[in-house]
Amino acid sequence: MIDHIVLVKFSESTTQEQLTEVVERFKALRSHLTGIVDLQAGLNFSEKNQGYQVVLSVRFEDRAALEAYGPNPEHQAVAAYIREVGRVDSIVVDIEV
Repeated sequence: MIDHIVLVKFSESTTQEQLTEVVERFKALRSHLTGIVDLQAGLNFSEKNQGYQVVLSVRFEDRAALEAYGPNPEHQAVAAYIREVGRVDSIVVDIEV
């Protein structure tokens, strides 16, 4: 299995409502993708967050499912929305478990 973890940092102008919408759009991906074992998304409340407000964690069955995720149109739509509402940076980690 593959764990795919994404931390996203947004601009100061991004609203709390927009951050919540990002989380909801991440969660909605589950029904549009194959090969997902688990998907979690939420707002980062850690005091050590270094400005990364939103977290996505997806467990895929295998690397093929992860590779299919990137170009998926639903994923691309969420990525476009994230850029639209002020994405500044993101960190992506993929590990085999």
